[in-house]
Amino acid sequence: MADGDIPIEDVLEDDSETVTIWAPEPSNGTDEVVTLSVDKWMESVSFETTEDVPIPDRLVDQVIGQEAGSVVIRKAAEQRRHMLMIGDPGTGKSMLARSMTDLLPRDALEDVLVYPNEDDENEPRVRSVPAGRGERIVRVQKEAIREQKEKAQRMLLIGFGAVAFLLVIVAIPTGDILTLLFGMFLLMFGYMFIRSRLGSGDEGRIPKVLVKHDTEELPPFVDATATLSGSLLGDVRHDPFQSGGMETPAHDRVEPGAIHRANKGVLYIDEINLLRLEEQQALLTAMQERAFPISGRSERSSGALTKTEPVPCDFILIAAGNLDAIQGMHPALRSRIRGYGYEVYVNSEMPDTNRNRKRLIRFIAQEVIRDIGSSREIPHFDKTGVGLILREAQRRAGRRGKLSLRLRELGGLVRIAGDLAAEDGAPYVTDQHVLAARSIAKPLEQQVADRMIERRQDYALIVNSGNRIGRVNGLAVLGANSGLSDFSGIMLPVEALVTPSQGGGGKIHATGGLSDLAKESVTNVSAVIKKLTGKDISDYDIHIQFVDTHGVDGDSASITIATAIISALESIPIRQDLAMTGSLSVRGEVLPIGGVTAKIEAAARSGVKTVIIPRANMQDVLLDEQFEGNVEVIAVDTLDEVMQHALITHDKKESLVDRLGSVIDRLTPGLTGPTSTI
Repeated sequence: MADGDIPIEDVLEDDSETVTIWAPEPSNGTDEVVTLSVDKWMESVSFETTEDVPIPDRLVDQVIGQEAGSVVIRKAAEQRRHMLMIGDPGTGKSMLARSMTDLLPRDALEDVLVYPNEDDENEPRVRSVPAGRGERIVRVQKEAIREQKEKAQRMLLIGFGAVAFLLVIVAIPTGDILTLLFGMFLLMFGYMFIRSRLGSGDEGRIPKVLVKHDTEELPPFVDATATLSGSLLGDVRHDPFQSGGMETPAHDRVEPGAIHRANKGVLYIDEINLLRLEEQQALLTAMQERAFPISGRSERSSGALTKTEPVPCDFILIAAGNLDAIQGMHPALRSRIRGYGYEVYVNSEMPDTNRNRKRLIRFIAQEVIRDIGSSREIPHFDKTGVGLILREAQRRAGRRGKLSLRLRELGGLVRIAGDLAAEDGAPYVTDQHVLAARSIAKPLEQQVADRMIERRQDYALIVNSGNRIGRVNGLAVLGANSGLSDFSGIMLPVEALVTPSQGGGGKIHATGGLSDLAKESVTNVSAVIKKLTGKDISDYDIHIQFVDTHGVDGDSASITIATAIISALESIPIRQDLAMTGSLSVRGEVLPIGGVTAKIEAAARSGVKTVIIPRANMQDVLLDEQFEGNVEVIAVDTLDEVMQHALITHDKKESLVDRLGSVIDRLTPGLTGPTSTI
């Protein structure tokens, strides 16, 4: 360190608090999960509105929660490596990809021109020049041709003028006026015809700027998601005038593809698996050769005869998609990325730390600033509005101690709340605007769930009081595979009926549009019941009905099915003011499931007072304020605990619970313990 230099630590200590609060530097790994509620924590943060939050200049520094991805982006930009980013929708993959352009050199940009080929007009020549020179070259050539054309036209005018003068001299002495007029007409027609033809051939020699850049602009970022073959690889337009002197030169009909426009920059393709294999093969060739000729893509077009020389396409490919995208990728293309680049699995959540909460506040500020100056401009958020967005990020993470990184969804909520505030003429977005936005911006799954609950209540399909044998209020979610973090819960009534087998060898009949996984769950439950109850279920036919439900997936209804069957076998009624969700192991343990918060809230909306969940899911319960105190949540470890709470007091109950407790294997460490409630 030179004399007079100040350590960076001293700068941070002496500077204002806002410099360190919003610093984008990566964490040193010492951040701890914040236990304070958002409302309490917000009191300690030194800002009044998001207008006070500084935003980093570079896009790569604005990325939130993707530290590993940001490091790889920097490395890939430095080394010009390709990348494959896999992760859930809306987690910042495109933003990460776009941020790479800030890190690439600008002096490497090129303009690409296409020239006519005098030897073969269907094979235009291609040349590259430094950025900014392409249009200059075209302009100089146009000016030269214009000057040449003007000179030729002057000479032509002088020549025809001389001929006209001679004609007048010859015709006037003879008095042949008709011949004079006819001659003048022919001279004028000839002059106009020859004049129109002057320089026409020269104009066909003017090159076309295929790809152009300004010297000061960032390297290109080209989003080629869902593009067709011609848009991706380039194309040659059809010429309706293919002869007669009116045809368009072949080089003038050449159109660049996304791979060519991304030269010296970034080519981003989301859902890479949706590209056809032949297009992926062509993409691989372009990556290897760093140049790819443009040809006509339509066999019926006159452009099919044209194929240019190889056009530069030295791009960095950033391919993206969900996990299933890997299965649809061309093996050689994936191998190329793995061998000469990086693969990154992006985060869908981040720890609920002090630092990350502040990053989310910065995200809100970024979303507001993004629309400043447009017709969609929205106000900044005050502390109450920010606090509610943070709580929503906690809920959508689905796990306590985590914050959601589904920033596209959160951004949508931010903009809707902002629109509502703008309509009200409010200076800032408050918690009331966010609450209103959340109520009108429900996902389709939630709207469907709300209507299902309303319809079931109208037709008395929801039973939330009394006791019944073989009927259990199960819980499920809609949208579990939709790519959304905001699951929508629904009630899933399950009824079981046990009858003596008529033909020997009992059968299990399940109805309700079950998926293969759900059917396997039913089969597994029957095996568990046989072991736990000691009854030979082959003596019975078991009928299981998922009431008014279709498309049941997953195994989260395992304990619901088991409880309904055991109740029917033992003829012990079940509480109907209670609902449950959980997976069941073959040993009788209750295992964790997903979407637990949405399921509990669905039960509360249906009038259920008590919900049984796996103990491992207790940390994931983040109820909305409107449901807090309205429902009791009971955490359990094993099936006997489920029976203890679900079955009503009965002379057979205690013996059944004791019998189940004695045969259940508790092998999973850390799950056993006293029943807990919230």
